[in-house]
Amino acid sequence: MGFLTGKTAIITGAGRAVLSDGRCGSIGYGIATAYAKEGANLVITGRNVQKLTDAKEELERLYGIKVLPVQADVSAGADNKAVVDNVVKQAIDTFGRIDVLINNAGMQRRHELVEFPDEDWKAVIELNLNALYYLSHEVAKIMIEQKSGKIVNIGSMQSYRAGKFIFPYAASKHAVMGLTRAYADALAPYNVQVNGLAPGYINTPMTKALQEDPVRSVEIREHIPAGHWGEPKELMGAMVFLCSKASDYVTGVMLPVDGGYLLR
Repeated sequence: MGFLTGKTAIITGAGRAVLSDGRCGSIGYGIATAYAKEGANLVITGRNVQKLTDAKEELERLYGIKVLPVQADVSAGADNKAVVDNVVKQAIDTFGRIDVLINNAGMQRRHELVEFPDEDWKAVIELNLNALYYLSHEVAKIMIEQKSGKIVNIGSMQSYRAGKFIFPYAASKHAVMGLTRAYADALAPYNVQVNGLAPGYINTPMTKALQEDPVRSVEIREHIPAGHWGEPKELMGAMVFLCSKASDYVTGVMLPVDGGYLLR
């Protein structure tokens, strides 16, 4: 029996993403795979229907669990709260409960300070922060009624550090830590634990520009005591822990999984 057998988990930004060499290409799909291995049924959201369909087919075939794919632009936020409500409704209609919410969907935009466009600020804040708030708020109502649940928000090294070319990303990930703590405090009386995971520098398409920078990529690697960029699979032990019974007395924590990056 897996650590999450019988649980239902919503994971945003979890369409199938596999690199040409067979490695997982995204944190969201890595989480979906790890939870499927542990026996959880899944509600996965994303914008790309084909990637969601591929994820459903592969995860159900390999692990014998049930996957509900929901095409959804969760970044619509306050302007289209119906998107969030629909995700939650479909999860309840299909599985009857929501045990886990993973706020994973996110984006990053890079520009010099004087060139940073307003539309990129708005886009990043809508997805990285507002979508997390609206989904957490709706799911929290259900978890309060159930008197149980786990919410995990994906933070970043930029939850702790500056990012001089990624202003909205840094602002949103600092805010993710604040919201994680606020929800943890509010939901603790209902046996709902709310935590965050702060990945270090992970080999995904989002970090492609950094990895291809001949100067910055070397600086980052030399700053990591473990000596290498992380892979999505290296986050999954912590992600399973944060959604299992093993973490029932853990709440309000932002857990770095970074190869020691923050030590230096």
